[in-house]
Amino acid sequence: MQDLDEEDFAVSRSSGADAVFDAVIGNIEEIIMEDDFQNLQQSFMEKYYLEFDDSEENKLCYTPIFNEYVDLLEKYLEQQLIARIPGFNMNDFTHSLKQHKDEVSGDIFDMLLTFTDFMAFKEMFIDYRAVGKKNQRHIKLCGDHGMGLDKTVLLEREGRGLDLSNGLMVRSLSSATSAMVSSSKASDSL
Repeated sequence: MQDLDEEDFAVSRSSGADAVFDAVIGNIEEIIMEDDFQNLQQSFMEKYYLEFDDSEENKLCYTPIFNEYVDLLEKYLEQQLIARIPGFNMNDFTHSLKQHKDEVSGDIFDMLLTFTDFMAFKEMFIDYRAVGKKNQRHIKLCGDHGMGLDKTVLLEREGRGLDLSNGLMVRSLSSATSAMVSSSKASDSL
């Protein structure tokens, strides 16, 4: 009979630990979806994403960037968790996370992995940079002398592009007698 009582105790203790773990994961999901965290991570990525390339070799500059990322975002996350969960301890959570890693959703686990796994961190930047390349547009601009000037412009992420129509001058390159027309006049005629 005593074995049965000990087994019940182990189940209730395990359920309590699982409930705490689930509460922490729930709070992490809320924190990383909030604008403050998103803006913090976005501005950090914007600051450094051009440093990263998809090569086997890791540049020396990656290490201080990784350390700054961990210092900034992990500390922010830890501060938010301490404020929301009385008695929260990041070391205890990290230990618990290793035991429950199969139970955590992929997105949450991947984000947490960027704090401890350099290759996951690097991959995050490479993916972010790839999104930026997909948003590139090749445009042709006319210079002051009517010469065609090819220039690739990187557009901002999330569909916000650069507005190049203000003050743009259009001139036909096929006729030397064509008059310059401002883009506003050209768009008015459409």
